Amino acid sequence: MGRVSPLHHPARRLLPLLFPRPTRGFSSSSREPLHVCVVGSGPAGFYTADKMLKGHERAQVDIIDRLPTPFGLVRSGVAPDHPETKIVVNQFSRVAANGRCSFYGNVTLGRDLSLSELRKIYDVVVLAYGAESDRSLGIPGEDLKGIHSAREFVWWYNGHPDMCNLAPDLQSTDSAVVLGQGNVALDVARILLRCTSELAATDIADYALDALRDNTIRKVYLVGRRGPVQAACTAKELREILGLKNVCVFIKESDLITSPADEEEIRNNRIQRRVYELLSKAATTHKGINSNNQKELHFVFFRRPTRFLPSEDGSSVGAVQLEKTCLKDDGMAGKQVAVGTGEFEDLKCGLVLKSIGYKSLPVEGLPFDKYRGVVPNLKGRVLSSESDSATVEPGLYVVGWLKRGPTGIVATNLHCAEETVASILEDNNKGLFMGSSDAKRLGRRGLLEILEQKSIRFVPFDGWEKIDNKEKLAGELKNKPREKITSWNELMMAAN
Repeated sequence: MGRVSPLHHPARRLLPLLFPRPTRGFSSSSREPLHVCVVGSGPAGFYTADKMLKGHERAQVDIIDRLPTPFGLVRSGVAPDHPETKIVVNQFSRVAANGRCSFYGNVTLGRDLSLSELRKIYDVVVLAYGAESDRSLGIPGEDLKGIHSAREFVWWYNGHPDMCNLAPDLQSTDSAVVLGQGNVALDVARILLRCTSELAATDIADYALDALRDNTIRKVYLVGRRGPVQAACTAKELREILGLKNVCVFIKESDLITSPADEEEIRNNRIQRRVYELLSKAATTHKGINSNNQKELHFVFFRRPTRFLPSEDGSSVGAVQLEKTCLKDDGMAGKQVAVGTGEFEDLKCGLVLKSIGYKSLPVEGLPFDKYRGVVPNLKGRVLSSESDSATVEPGLYVVGWLKRGPTGIVATNLHCAEETVASILEDNNKGLFMGSSDAKRLGRRGLLEILEQKSIRFVPFDGWEKIDNKEKLAGELKNKPREKITSWNELMMAAN
């Protein structure tokens, strides 16, 4: 994927321009820049950069990302039929245009750079690289062909270079099971059910659109362990999928019966109340016989998967074994959990998408809570461990999913970033980043020197702008916002 000769490396050309040699008599002072590195260019990373630049007039912020393209889940996670959510990239582009901010794509923490190297050259390192793996169910048959995580499927239809060759089989079955009932689960179900003529006007990857045009799936089952009162989606997402053209919705009225504990949850949570109302209305509105030209969306409540069963020829998944559940109070106020009843049933399908949660991954030298999948932290300050005797790791911070877990929407990262940046500024005001003059951090200069020494071919923000322009021009020919470039090699070529 490309290393380049140090003689022709972009870092060699940029070093003299960005960092002229200091004149004789140069000395450090309190007016020295605050060198900040943000690892990850998704919403959490860009919101952090924005708040950092506004909060400290001498801050120099460098954003690194393993992809050649910025914006993280805004590009690879937000559904193609939700263009309004992607408008935030305009704000992030303005942040990147700030003279005190730089972007370095195609630079991977843990491969190209170590965490210890970054901490030596920056006053502050903020980890914002999110969650790029998946939780596992840990049940028999999970490795059968035809079973994918929702993240993989989302990355596939959004043209993420890691998943452009996923090729899920959408032509060998008429039924798909989506495990989970959160917003991501609704996203993948909606993409399977939505009319492809509508998707054709979005920035969906061209290979995904072709596969969906030949899609034979007529029935999608959204399976949740708990009931409609506890469905984890938002009313906005639910309303959208319930309103799809030529889709008949099936909800068992018996599942809508509420207990006193359910009623209390509904009273205490406006979002849950609205979701329950929408599901109740849909159960009545869609009651009747499905016509031949309609697809089907089935909400399956009070079920949990216990094993995946192979197809008749044994080559792929053929069904999901589900155990019926009931809700019990787990001892926490207002919290009901699903427990198995010992009754089982099989749900036939040829495709399974697991939407049971994303998982963050640690890097060497980073304290990490493997059980919760987060970095131990205090208001964004990284702690050495979860124990009472934990100490703060100086100059090391965390934000986004790595900080709080894979929850919330794009805007949730704004408040998360504000808290972490407030901690950084507080620590700076206490003088925690002040060292002796010989221990001054090199910041951007140090980063460029390392990239040059290792012949790392990075993509600056103007390289992304070249990719962006090419995608938009290709999209115009197809009446789309953009035609995404989806392979690593093509992205790197387009950035030149």
